[in-house]
Amino acid sequence: MADLPESRVNNDFAFNHTGIDYFGPIFIKEKKFRNRNTIKVYGCIFVCMSSRAVYIDIVSDLSSEAFLSALRRFISHYSAPSHIYSDNGTNFVGANRQLHELYALMDTDEFKRKIANYATFKRIKWHFNPPISPHFGGLWEAAVKSCKHHLKRVMGNQLFTYEELSTLTLEIGAILNSRPLWPISTDPNDLVALSPAHFLIGKPLTMLPEIDVTDVPDNRLNAWQRITKAKQWFWRRWQLEYLTGLQKRKKWIHPQENIKLDQIVILIDKNQPCLQWRLGRVIELHPGDDGVVRVVTLKTSQGVFKRNVRSLCLLPIE
Repeated sequence: MADLPESRVNNDFAFNHTGIDYFGPIFIKEKKFRNRNTIKVYGCIFVCMSSRAVYIDIVSDLSSEAFLSALRRFISHYSAPSHIYSDNGTNFVGANRQLHELYALMDTDEFKRKIANYATFKRIKWHFNPPISPHFGGLWEAAVKSCKHHLKRVMGNQLFTYEELSTLTLEIGAILNSRPLWPISTDPNDLVALSPAHFLIGKPLTMLPEIDVTDVPDNRLNAWQRITKAKQWFWRRWQLEYLTGLQKRKKWIHPQENIKLDQIVILIDKNQPCLQWRLGRVIELHPGDDGVVRVVTLKTSQGVFKRNVRSLCLLPIE
C-alpha cells in the first residue's frame, strides 16, 4: 500500500481538498398529500480530505445542471475548494443496475465539459481517478457507506418530500461530523475531544433537547416527528457501529497493551441522545493478578465511575 497523498496529511483549511461522490437512488413523494407519484433523487456527498468532515446534499435529477447547482450550494457554505477529486465514469462498469443512469451521466463528454468549464471559472483543479480504480476513492466511499447503509434502513418504506429528506440528510451530516477524534488537551479536567466540527465552526456540534420518539408508531407522528424518529434511529445504529469499529478485537492468545492513566476514552452507552458523546479520563487502574487491566476508574463530566475496559473505546488516533 502506498503512502497517503499530500492532500490527506498537509495542514489546510476545511474542504480545500474535497472528494465528491453520489449515492442513491432514494425515492421521495412529489407532494405532502397521499396517492402522489414517487420520484427518484440522489445524494451528493462532499468529504474534506484532511479532516474527513462531510457535507451531504440532495440533487433532484441526473443532469449536469443539478450537479453544478449542488456544487454551487456547497461553495456558498464553505467557499470554493482548490482541488476536487471524483471517480471516473468508467469506474462503475458492472455496478448496480440502479446506478447505470448516474454512471452514464458522469461518463459523457458533455458532463465533463461543463464541469471543466465551471472548474476553470472558479479556478478549481479537478482530479479524476484512473479508470476501473474505485479503491482510489476509498475516503469518500467510506463516507457514502456510513451514510447510505443506515439511511435506507431507518427510512424503510417511508416516503419523504424533498424538503423533509434534505432536513434529514443535513442532520445526518451533523452526526457524522460530531465523532470524537483526539483529546484537545492533557488537562485532567478537560474532557473535550477534537472532532471534524471543530474544523468547520470551531466548536463541537450540539443539538437542542428533544423527546425520544423511537418507540412511537409512525401513524401517531406527524411528518417532522417522523424525521426526528429516523434521525434518532440513525444515531443509535451508526454510533454503535462506529464504536464497535474502534474496538480492535483479537484472539485471546495475543496479548494487548494495557490502557494507561490519563487516556481519554468514550463510554459505550446505547441510550445517549443525538450528538452526545460520553467522554472520560482514566484516573485509576485496577489490574488483575496477572497484571492485565480489565477495570478502570473514570472521571467524567457527570462524576467518577468504575467501568470494565470492554465497555470503553480509545479515541481512534494513537
